[in-house]
Amino acid sequence: MRRALLLAFLGVLSFSFTFPGTLWALDGLGPYLVAIGRAVLAAAFAATALTAVHLGSRRSPSGSRLTVPRGRQWRGLAIVGVGVVFGFPVLSTLALDFGASSAHAAVVIGLLPAATAIAGVVRAGERAPWRFWLAAACGALCVTLFTVTRGDGGFGAQDLLLVGALLLAAVGYAEGGALAREMPAWQVICWALVLWTPVTVPATLWLLATTDPHWTGRAAAGFLYVSAFSMFLGFFAWYAGLARAGIARASQIQLLQPLLTLVWSAWLLHERLDWATGLTAVAVVACVAWTQRSRTSAPARPAAPAPLAVPR
Repeated sequence: MRRALLLAFLGVLSFSFTFPGTLWALDGLGPYLVAIGRAVLAAAFAATALTAVHLGSRRSPSGSRLTVPRGRQWRGLAIVGVGVVFGFPVLSTLALDFGASSAHAAVVIGLLPAATAIAGVVRAGERAPWRFWLAAACGALCVTLFTVTRGDGGFGAQDLLLVGALLLAAVGYAEGGALAREMPAWQVICWALVLWTPVTVPATLWLLATTDPHWTGRAAAGFLYVSAFSMFLGFFAWYAGLARAGIARASQIQLLQPLLTLVWSAWLLHERLDWATGLTAVAVVACVAWTQRSRTSAPARPAAPAPLAVPR
């Protein structure tokens, strides 16, 4: 269980740079190019990884093997793509482009663990005691109050985009975590990215032809990060953690993400941190510990999680 939670934390750590990385990318690129174009670069990484494993398994039968999705798994991968390849990237990037600060956008992350836990109950049939839900609600409330008071205030178009982003991300997380019990976790995001290339590649080519991107150093660095980590490598650990620890339980590790994002924002974007950050950090860590002490039961007959195989 500790290893599963560690994997979930590594995914959260990768995701915590997403908003600063996106703002860097927006320094020279349009929001749609940032949101959709990163899926194309990530799909190139994914196709390379899948091909390498396939060729490696033919040379060495004892090595990692490629799992080709079948039947309903393709439908699940399509849902993953709607949530984390399109939904969250497009809506959250638009929110940032409309003027939401990194701190204000952290409202999404403050509510996402609770939304993911609910989606896990619906999708994977997980059950949790009332103590778990109370702890999760307290953690979400702490982060939400903190980020709202530090944010821009009010409820505008960017907030509607952020709410839509968190709902779609929750669905993509829950579906991906469930699929990671049936195939290697890293292959879930790889197949989802490749599946959607007939849409993402033409859209990106059209955006490159009709916009005027400026590939500054900041823009290139931010785009590379959200492509390689936020949309690719981070999901290797994240989906493995969701599959092994349970979607509802592992998702609460993400309560730490807004606070991590604020640290990176202070470092990379020069946003100011104050004493409220420390108090909120203590409260959130306590809520995370509370959720982990609350036993979460999985479905009656859960499928065994697939091993976290890494392409060679």
